[in-house]
Amino acid sequence: MRIGMMADVYKPHVSGITNYIALYKRFLEQAGHEVFVFTFGDLGYADTEDHVLRSPGLPLVDTGYYLNFRYSRAGKSLLQTMDLVHVHHPFLSGRLALAYCRPLGIPIVFTNHTRYDLYAQAYLPRLPEELSETFLQSYLPPFCEAVDAVISPSAGMAQVLGRLGVKCPIEVVPNGVDLQRFHPLQDADACLRLEMGFQKQDVLWVYVGRLAPEKNVQFLIQAFSGVADALDRIQLLIIGTGPEEESLRNLVLQLNQNERVHFLGAVDHEALPKYLALCDVFVSASVTEVHPLSVIEALSAGLPVLGIQSVGVGDTVENEKTGFLTRQDPAAFTARMTQLCLDQRLRIELGKAARLSAEKYDIHRTSQMMLAIYERLIYKSGPPRRSVGARLRSRLGKLQP
Repeated sequence: MRIGMMADVYKPHVSGITNYIALYKRFLEQAGHEVFVFTFGDLGYADTEDHVLRSPGLPLVDTGYYLNFRYSRAGKSLLQTMDLVHVHHPFLSGRLALAYCRPLGIPIVFTNHTRYDLYAQAYLPRLPEELSETFLQSYLPPFCEAVDAVISPSAGMAQVLGRLGVKCPIEVVPNGVDLQRFHPLQDADACLRLEMGFQKQDVLWVYVGRLAPEKNVQFLIQAFSGVADALDRIQLLIIGTGPEEESLRNLVLQLNQNERVHFLGAVDHEALPKYLALCDVFVSASVTEVHPLSVIEALSAGLPVLGIQSVGVGDTVENEKTGFLTRQDPAAFTARMTQLCLDQRLRIELGKAARLSAEKYDIHRTSQMMLAIYERLIYKSGPPRRSVGARLRSRLGKLQP
């Protein structure tokens, strides 16, 4: 198959969606498929992988996003030789898929990765909630009806789409993780702990993700500070960067926790397993997740997870079995954090169950689920109605070494 992945943003932007697309692309290629990423960005960026097609766009401040309403001529031409396209953002990429691929009968798959309703509240706080939800209710249902398959990475997100008015069938296919990379690495744990100045008896908490309003990291730091004031030998590692980093660093100073909270910045995704391996518990206070890959990676590494009951995290963490889920209440969150700090046996027990629970997210399994959908849609669509030029470009592409 020739598969086109359409995303509004791709590398070097760091996000769970970007990491997932790159991993999924690699596994599909290993299975013998041709996979192309169509996106916007800096045309001078040197990609480390093949088949990434960037169209120019207007950079949106320092977000990593580029704005354009069309692909370059070369990008459009290549896109129209695909057997199927998979859209990962519904707005720019989604509209272009409908404009460029629908007339040619190329099947379109859409995965909804993001809680757009909650992101609008985080980034446009002056925008009335009713207005942002009204826009989504007017946009998402007809868009989902226009594509050939709608995928939700979690059952909770499928319910959210239903509440927004999406009535077409929604298939739940988790975003996969390369589990083998995250299996516990005890040697790395011992060595890196000493290297970073931590002791064996320290209880290390870790957060991995963007430092942005929708991630609720301020709540997390305040809760940790309350526990750290009462207990010795607990530390918090924060891995990631984002627009709130400076204000969060200032908050840590105000709380006098600069010796207990450690900002490690952006860590290469390939190096992430060794950082998870040295920690004891993963923590997140985000309520905007759809399918939190960072949480799944932590489960794969054998870490219990403390989070807030919400779509995404609530679909992934089994309360009192692979971690704890609380209300978005400082007292409840702090109480569970204290319990996990004090009870090593509980941490170990939850961690073992966490690792087992991650097996259902194995990229080998989820890729096969997605490929079955692709094959069904391609078979159903019949021979693509492509122009003579598109058919010729496809044949020439297959002849190239």
